[in-house]
Amino acid sequence: MIRFAIIVGASLLAGMTAPQTGDIEVGFGKADITPDLNRHVVWLAGYGNNRRATGVHDGLWARAVVLREGERKVALVSVDLVGLQQPAVMRVRARLPEYQHVLVSSTHNHEGPDVIGLWGPSQLESGVDPAYVEFAVERIVEAVRAAETVLTPAHAAYGTAEAPELVVDSRLPIVKDPILRAVRFTTAGGAPLGLLVQFSNHPESLGAENPLVTADFPHYTIAALESRWGVPVAYFTGAVGGLMSNPSEFRTSDGTLLQDGTFAFAEAYGEAVAHAFDEALATAEPVSLSPLTAKAVTVFVPLANPGYRQGRAIGVLTRDAFTWTGRADSAGAPVPDEQVEGDIALATEVAYVRAGELHIAGIPGELYPELVYGAYQSPPEPHADFPDAPTEPPIMAILPGENALIFGLANDEVGYIIPKRQWDDVAPFAYGREEKQYGEVNSVGPEVAPILMEGLRRAVGR
Repeated sequence: MIRFAIIVGASLLAGMTAPQTGDIEVGFGKADITPDLNRHVVWLAGYGNNRRATGVHDGLWARAVVLREGERKVALVSVDLVGLQQPAVMRVRARLPEYQHVLVSSTHNHEGPDVIGLWGPSQLESGVDPAYVEFAVERIVEAVRAAETVLTPAHAAYGTAEAPELVVDSRLPIVKDPILRAVRFTTAGGAPLGLLVQFSNHPESLGAENPLVTADFPHYTIAALESRWGVPVAYFTGAVGGLMSNPSEFRTSDGTLLQDGTFAFAEAYGEAVAHAFDEALATAEPVSLSPLTAKAVTVFVPLANPGYRQGRAIGVLTRDAFTWTGRADSAGAPVPDEQVEGDIALATEVAYVRAGELHIAGIPGELYPELVYGAYQSPPEPHADFPDAPTEPPIMAILPGENALIFGLANDEVGYIIPKRQWDDVAPFAYGREEKQYGEVNSVGPEVAPILMEGLRRAVGR
């Protein structure tokens, strides 16, 4: 089965002369990253092991938004995957060397191929097909190149809408990021060019019993918006740690009550997100797109999670590691894969992209919403492991403007990013619970949030 990159956007404007510095061009492109089940066994990511894909319900895509100012180019890419790892992102960038920055954010789709390793046929076997990951890398590059061919001078408007009814927080304390953030791009003449959506929720409305490849509710959100607006749409996932998920049941506008775990639910929920996007656009105000700048900061985070350490040792997780020196800005010698004990660190990165009055934070994992707004419980729970830990500076205080986009799972996936004073892995547990809450088992460790927030501060230059 052969799949080709699809070029979308104002193609009739592609032949225009390059703008002068200070003008911003924007282009949208996409490429099909649906796995071919006739050639490869696909283990679906999320939930548990041994969930083999038996068919394809709807395709998976890499969707790119390219911005250019003079000779400077930045690509923002969203992929319908659970969490593309940094080594793969680095291979994408190596093929796009003329870009100042390429940001690849995963929607955190739980109904696509395992690209991390945790969801293979058993807990002792990786679910990653390296050939598929390389295929995805190639198609991401194609999506960016497709967007380049339709670059045209553009204007933008930014708006937000609150949709707390669409998000459930399953971990105490209850803190959500209910804001859907919307950007509308238009040509210099005012014609629609493309839309960008950022929303904070796990794409897991199909549940653990689904055996079909699907992009989950973002597929329906994008389909609804593209049908209404007639332009390409790119969907980016925000702060989904905590765990941000959809309600277990959803009532449609005609009163029909739907339970999650079905495609009817995913469609209705996705269309509700699209409706929230329309509400956000109703509030949209023009924003400048110049100057265009980007910076990524490499950070090292101590690998405290014993399961992840064991995963490296047996080949379920394939990530280079280094000796943890106690510094987030440097690391020691490489650590052999089989090493489980000792001071071990992983390399990841934090990114900041500025397009004029738009400020984009790229965070490499599942960010807890507390870290967006600084909505920390006060006083802290006394039985948390680090109740006296300083609170991290929140993203909205770090970014130099209010027109923010929060891209989670950006350029990597290091799991849950938990405020350190909420870390709760050792009994007695917080909130009087007899068992710990879900979260820490899928986090690199308690130092991740402080290190990443400091990394963002450095990327912003504040």
